[in-house]
Amino acid sequence: MRPGPYERHRELLQSVVRAIAAGECRRPFTEATGQDAADAGMRSTRTAGKVFRSLLGRPFELGQPGELGRVRTESSPYGLAPPIDYPRCDPAELVAAAGRAAAGWRAAGPYQRAGLAVEILRRLNTRSHELALAVHHTTGQPLQGALRAAGPRAQDRALEAVAQAFAESERVPADLHWQSAERGGQPLQGTCTLVPRGVSLLVGCPDFPLWNGCPGLFASLVTGNPVVVAPHPRSVLPLAITVRVARQVLAEAGHSPDLVTLAVAEPERQVHRRLATDPAVRIVDYTGPARFADWLEQHARQAAVFANRTGLNTVVVDSTDDYRSLVRGLALASCRCNGTVRTTPQNILVPERGFTTDEGHKTLRDLGADLGDAVDRLLGHPARAAKVLGAITADEVRGALTDAARYGPVLHASGPMSHPDHPYADLRSPLLVRLRASDERVYTREWPGPVSFLVGTESTSHSLALLRRTVARHGALYASVHSTDPLVLAAAGTAALDAGVHLVENLDDLPADPSSALAELPGSGVNFVTGRFRVVRSRRHAPPSASVPEPALLESDAALADV
Repeated sequence: MRPGPYERHRELLQSVVRAIAAGECRRPFTEATGQDAADAGMRSTRTAGKVFRSLLGRPFELGQPGELGRVRTESSPYGLAPPIDYPRCDPAELVAAAGRAAAGWRAAGPYQRAGLAVEILRRLNTRSHELALAVHHTTGQPLQGALRAAGPRAQDRALEAVAQAFAESERVPADLHWQSAERGGQPLQGTCTLVPRGVSLLVGCPDFPLWNGCPGLFASLVTGNPVVVAPHPRSVLPLAITVRVARQVLAEAGHSPDLVTLAVAEPERQVHRRLATDPAVRIVDYTGPARFADWLEQHARQAAVFANRTGLNTVVVDSTDDYRSLVRGLALASCRCNGTVRTTPQNILVPERGFTTDEGHKTLRDLGADLGDAVDRLLGHPARAAKVLGAITADEVRGALTDAARYGPVLHASGPMSHPDHPYADLRSPLLVRLRASDERVYTREWPGPVSFLVGTESTSHSLALLRRTVARHGALYASVHSTDPLVLAAAGTAALDAGVHLVENLDDLPADPSSALAELPGSGVNFVTGRFRVVRSRRHAPPSASVPEPALLESDAALADV
């Protein structure tokens, strides 16, 4: 007899659960593949390219309910044609179908749900290069960067969400036994049931659709919630492939494939807004600009909104004992993937009086000039520039590069770069503008693309105060501090805690794709999971023959309230 999905993947799942509990990083898909080998495979594999090309110009079939027609919303920044057409389904029909499938999925229980989630990830892992090509041609990311954002590392990130959701689900006891203090010690018994919140909506991210989208998708599935996936119109294909694989796995296991559906429509239809405010949608996941996150929290009142704001990534420079590495790291972070990665710095806060380094005192003018030179050296070879920058896909990025240059002295101008293989691809070098601390109206605006501001402050204390205030108000994914003074590092840690932002200390090369999923999820990892379900208890008189466990083994009402 073939083992069930949980038995097939139990060892893998439990190993990740143990790693999370121990505060360790476990990356099974990356470790099994080897990232270097995966990168080499991306350059040499032909199978994935053939599969990917077979999708072009053909209907992308999903067999979903409520199909109203077909829609094409994507175009490759590298000139790949023709585009793919997807089913345009009635959003209300998708939500209704998800609701109909929910009861059977809830009854499946956390073990089967987690096992099937891992099976979906395992199958996606075998298609990593195809997914990377889909990300490459829809978001403009360089090919190797697309593999990191869509392949084994992204699957490990999703697996962490599966393991955390499974662990939290497993904590809910199935049976309850206790002694009634009010009724003369009469034994009672009952049940404890995890009740999913309801239909979940994933609003897709245009630049990192799988990296940002999969944790919420899989956390909802494991906790028993069906998911409607609404990709960004510019990058549908990566999530469409994911949805199709999920539907296949679910159908093979005897569940309704409508537990995972795809909602695609022309941008002007605003399907994500319509879905987010549907009374039956009870969970919304979103990563992106704070403006839409604020809209969701104001209008999707019926749902638990997990909004991860990209915000104002901020770097505080106080001092350094490796100036050249600092400059190279900031240059690379500014260029990488046209400024769309999670750790791209927007605001670099430096005291007007300058700062101390291993090369002596450096002024803001020195840092600006050296940063510009480092960017030019990094992008000096077209092949290297293409691997770092990727291609621009959005007019809003082009507009931002023009607009931001008007607000202060330009320390490094953004200019067109040539791609050795795709002459029509739009590559741009990053823009670096000098501002004063009083220019808050400029640098507290979230700028898309490779736009960075070098902001002169009164002192490092002033820089930290700006970090605390601006990030607390506008959000950010990361903050960074460079200092040789332990007191400054401690003060930066406090400022980051006050602002609620992750802090990186004295790391010159900020990672483009940090390993841990749960460290970056909205709120704590536990809230991100437990907000997707409720625990409902029932109680009754125990039969006369029923025995009550020893008091030491009883769950108290207070403990159950914490579950």
